[in-house]
Amino acid sequence: MTDNATSSALPGPDNVLHQELRNGLRAFVRENNASPSVVLEGVLFGGALLEPSELPGSGAFTVSMIERGTESRSFEAISDDLEAVGAEINFGIGRHTTRFGAKCLSEDLEFVLALLAEMLDQPAFPPEQIERVRGQITTALMQRQASTRHRAAVGFRELAYGAKHPYGRDIDGTPESIAAVKRDDLLRFFERSIHPAGGIVVLVGAVPAEGALTMLGESLGEWSPGHPPPEQEHVPDVDVPDEVRWTHITVPGKSQSDIVLGNPAIPRRHPDWMAAAVANTVLGVFGLMGRLGENVRDQRGLAYYAYSRLSGGLGPGPWFAAAGVNPTNVEEAVAATIDEISRLQDELVPDHELQDVKSYITGSLPLQLETNSGVARSLAEIALYDLGLDYLSRFPELVAAVSAADVQRAAREHLHTDGLSVAVAGPEPTR
Repeated sequence: MTDNATSSALPGPDNVLHQELRNGLRAFVRENNASPSVVLEGVLFGGALLEPSELPGSGAFTVSMIERGTESRSFEAISDDLEAVGAEINFGIGRHTTRFGAKCLSEDLEFVLALLAEMLDQPAFPPEQIERVRGQITTALMQRQASTRHRAAVGFRELAYGAKHPYGRDIDGTPESIAAVKRDDLLRFFERSIHPAGGIVVLVGAVPAEGALTMLGESLGEWSPGHPPPEQEHVPDVDVPDEVRWTHITVPGKSQSDIVLGNPAIPRRHPDWMAAAVANTVLGVFGLMGRLGENVRDQRGLAYYAYSRLSGGLGPGPWFAAAGVNPTNVEEAVAATIDEISRLQDELVPDHELQDVKSYITGSLPLQLETNSGVARSLAEIALYDLGLDYLSRFPELVAAVSAADVQRAAREHLHTDGLSVAVAGPEPTR
């Protein structure tokens, strides 16, 4: 491949090599010689849904410990080795998946892959590091308790899904649950959830694609845990209520209230996803945060910020709107937000507005693919949701095919103005 071909063509079946490694990891490599660096994105099918319900945050705690030392290398040695070559390795957790990533110069790729494989295969969970990480997590959680945005987001999930639903709890946990986690809990979660079978690893950068596949096979491909792959827990259905439900979280010492309102919606693989994504862009993304930004914030002056998000994943993620407001404007801001949702449901989006939104969505794609990191994230998402390696080339057609009627139908079917959950976090209500 030439530099020109690898940097200008969209990633797709003609320029992305893929192969299943011997341990079940699905590897994807995109060569790009525009810079001498390499980016890796990995996804494993075991996430916070597999943690005990009485120990929320134990999954995130476990994953944060993977980089804290191996059977043959201390945390300090790992940090020194990475710093010596200017590389980084990171881990994170979602509800269904565990993610890992790395960045390095191409000349250091073989070393970084070997180190990453060692960290996944031989984590030591040293007791002194467990206590250090416990303290860091607890401090972060206590700081977040003072954030009205965070408290509103957590309160919304609890209200919309129910505190006992796996989507309703905060996967970061609480200071109390983190304090209760023992080393054996971390080991059990690791053995229950961290496994290569069916996982994804994407490598993008200045490395020959065939050679990169070989290196992946000789490192991550040799990772073979002694425990079986995780069994994904069933995600219970969520009933939409027949009334608007409210919760208020009092955060002392605050002068602003934050609002999150919405409902559980659809997974990423749902056939209505693209229509709903366009609808959401109209509602709270396009330009200066769509109609919510224009009308709720700018014209009516009810919010400091206002936007909406459609958070589909492997399960029914939420479709929600969020705003930061003066506490005296909470009820009016909520009513104005519901008015904008209702307008999206009752009136067809004018053609000029729809075309502008669709141009914005398709025009954003090249920006997402400007960096190795952006390409790696896109390919990981394509693999995760089985969208097909030709998805990026089909993307403009998929967007163009969405009609005003499709937008209206998606808003009607997946946003429920008569069954919204509304969470408000801020000072104590005045009435």
